[in-house]
Amino acid sequence: MAIHLQMEYSKKIGLPEYSSHGFSVSLKAEVASAEDIPGEVERIYQTLQQSVDQQIIHPGYVPGQEAAPKVHVLPSQEKAWKCSPKQKELILKLVNEQGLDRNEVDDQAQRRFGKGVTQLNKLEASGLIDSLMPGQKRGKPRRAA
Repeated sequence: MAIHLQMEYSKKIGLPEYSSHGFSVSLKAEVASAEDIPGEVERIYQTLQQSVDQQIIHPGYVPGQEAAPKVHVLPSQEKAWKCSPKQKELILKLVNEQGLDRNEVDDQAQRRFGKGVTQLNKLEASGLIDSLMPGQKRGKPRRAA
């Protein structure tokens, strides 16, 4: 008796202007016995993941690209921040004191954590703060002295 497997892999990524796009693919497969399930699931998962990753890099239409790029302002009041109030205050202070490009800081958060600055949790915000501290290479954690 054949065993039918149905699997799906999905990924969603954030884009500028608080938009996102996602891609998913599903597959049905058949195995001859229950012993074949773990190996087949692992093989198919890797195939699905690679396929989605190869396709999701093409975002297609991105809001705001048809006009001059809009400057992100790391909103302080507009949206509720997920990190602690002290972390929010420190991020805004570092950005302002160092004259950092707010778009680049938000892009750094997107690259590292898959979400904008206001959506970072406490642990993620801590990592971002470390990389923003004076004398640090952007995107690299501080070294212990």
